Amino acid sequence: MTRRWLEWAEGELDGIRAAGQWRSPRSFDAAGPTGTIDGQPVVSFASNDYLGLSQHPAVVAAAHAALDRWGAGSGAARLIVGSRPIHHELEASLAEWKSSEAAVLFPTGFAANIGVLSTFGKGTVVLSDELNHASIIDGCRLARAETKVYRHADPAHVDELLAGHGGPAIVVTDTVFSMDGDAAPVEKLAEVCADRNALLVLDEAHAVLGPDLHLEGAVIRVGTLSKTLGSLGGFAAGPRALVDVLVNRARSYIFTTASTPADMAAAAAALAIVRSPEGDALRARLRSSIDRLVPDHPSPVVPVVVGDEAAAVAAAAALFERGLLVPAIRPPTVAPGTSRLRVALSAAHTDEQVSALIDGLDACVPSWRG
Repeated sequence: MTRRWLEWAEGELDGIRAAGQWRSPRSFDAAGPTGTIDGQPVVSFASNDYLGLSQHPAVVAAAHAALDRWGAGSGAARLIVGSRPIHHELEASLAEWKSSEAAVLFPTGFAANIGVLSTFGKGTVVLSDELNHASIIDGCRLARAETKVYRHADPAHVDELLAGHGGPAIVVTDTVFSMDGDAAPVEKLAEVCADRNALLVLDEAHAVLGPDLHLEGAVIRVGTLSKTLGSLGGFAAGPRALVDVLVNRARSYIFTTASTPADMAAAAAALAIVRSPEGDALRARLRSSIDRLVPDHPSPVVPVVVGDEAAAVAAAAALFERGLLVPAIRPPTVAPGTSRLRVALSAAHTDEQVSALIDGLDACVPSWRG
């Protein structure tokens, strides 16, 4: 039996190699966007640390202080003895930030989406944007809900699907999409959901520059601590009754060890910066770098669509030779024929580094400007 499973695994791996889709992690020895891979100096344009807060002295100091006070781990799930004061303080700050009555922390943003959708999706129909993140897709699957996929960023299609359904319904969307960096029409979706009595679930993981939301009613805002806030974890914010249901029913909250105090303290310190004038300055700097590549693009995720898988991989390799780490994204992550370079900009990038990126794209992907 053991041999049978090993043979199966080798067959699976052979298929991955034959498809040209073999992937493995590379060790990036770095603190911030600059580091080395296999001894070669590179500047990363692949991180989701959009404001560079993972390296901010105040954020690092907060994590150190939490380690000294509470140690490395929480030791148990939140509902047993894993809940520290910092968890409660951060939840209160997140709820205030998102103009919500309450918030609850999850170990990751992926776990937050799974928890929200598997909890509220039972016995419902879930309408999901066709370009939603994998964590949303998996949350729909775990909910065992009837799932209908609507056309990308199309509120009219959502309204049409809801009009033909008389029972409870959920509409779920990324607010900024992880591969194209475009923004969802959130306000129009909210109007449709209000008219059709549907719960709106918004994944704001990549929404470092907005859209700015002022929504009331049955809305759950899912976020991550690992991108804008440079730490690790996820959360859901919304009406207190809905958040309390998550605390009592979400399996990815109940049956997992609480997030480390150091991660929570780092996120709390980062959130304070985000909500300060320094945060405004960091977002302005990020906005300026984005505009150098694609003026008025709504997010720091800038896709350079190449099309062919081999060409995308070759372009990424050519950029790497120039000391620029820009990953090639290809199927199954994106649809066949849309392989791309995924540029992720950060406020931590210098003007000179952004200039080097632009020069590299001009040299390696001459058609990237469209």
